[in-house]
Amino acid sequence: MSGKNDVMVFVEQNEGRPADVSLELVCKGRELADRLRVGLSAVVCGERISGLAEKLVAHGCDEVHLAEDPRLRQYRTLPYARVVSEVIRKAQPQIVLFGASPVGRDLAPRIASELKAGLTADCTDLQIGDHSEPGGGKEYKDLLYQIRPAFGGNIIATIVCPETRPQMATVREGVMKMTPPDPKRTGKILPAKAAFRDEDFLLEILHREHKEKTVNLRAANIVVSGGAGVGSKENFKLLFDLAHAIGGVVGASRSAVDSGFIPKDYQVGQTGTTVRPKLYIACGISGAVQHRAGMQESAKIVAINTDREAPIFDVAHYGIVGDLNAVIPMLIKAYKSK
Repeated sequence: MSGKNDVMVFVEQNEGRPADVSLELVCKGRELADRLRVGLSAVVCGERISGLAEKLVAHGCDEVHLAEDPRLRQYRTLPYARVVSEVIRKAQPQIVLFGASPVGRDLAPRIASELKAGLTADCTDLQIGDHSEPGGGKEYKDLLYQIRPAFGGNIIATIVCPETRPQMATVREGVMKMTPPDPKRTGKILPAKAAFRDEDFLLEILHREHKEKTVNLRAANIVVSGGAGVGSKENFKLLFDLAHAIGGVVGASRSAVDSGFIPKDYQVGQTGTTVRPKLYIACGISGAVQHRAGMQESAKIVAINTDREAPIFDVAHYGIVGDLNAVIPMLIKAYKSK
């Protein structure tokens, strides 16, 4: 089933490789589309990217709107906005999703403004539900619940856009689970073209540099994270020693990053990377809502903190009240003795 009222995902790609957040959204989009009993479509822009369409179909798409043009090889706001806006106008989806990446955060607001539609940024969950206006007013069925932290992460807000279509949201990387592809799935590949204007290409890209992250937190089975309680950049060596001993990687809270103890690539949480390892060890992390949002779905959580009232213990499966400078060496010794 596909056509008007579809769920649509903008798929970001680099040299023909889809961004992880886009594949995550395709998988979530399939779930939402099934809930609404509609089709799932994707729109992707680039050059020589036809092979990407089959991958998107395997992950759940019924249709892929493929915009291939040499001028779309690298992301530029105006030509991409022109293509995606025209695809949305023609297809008339009820929901459009973007990754909350630098590209998605730039593109989605421009398209929302062009289409005069609502947009919720940095969502951490998406659901389908009903909404009634206060005082027994108008009722709306099957709206997109756009769920995200608000007021500095102190509350979780559920936002709806009952009057305008499409309902649009950007979604953080790592918060949606990626399901395995089904190579037997079939779908339609539709060419997407736009009537470009000269002013769409006023920006010229002179040089592009792609820098890989220094640590792959999302792929790690074990994460040893440190917070402000670690105390210094030098003390983070203890965490690296523990991570090395047990085959994990090091992460950090925002406060540790802001204190200059460790680079931002290591940050876990609402404004960092969302992780779901088999084991998460939180060392000297108080457990602010923003950090817990990025790690609380870990299979097992161990917290080490001198403050027995620290919020991190509320989500931990095992807690150790003590000084990490004494506890971590004992953990390393105990592990190596086995």
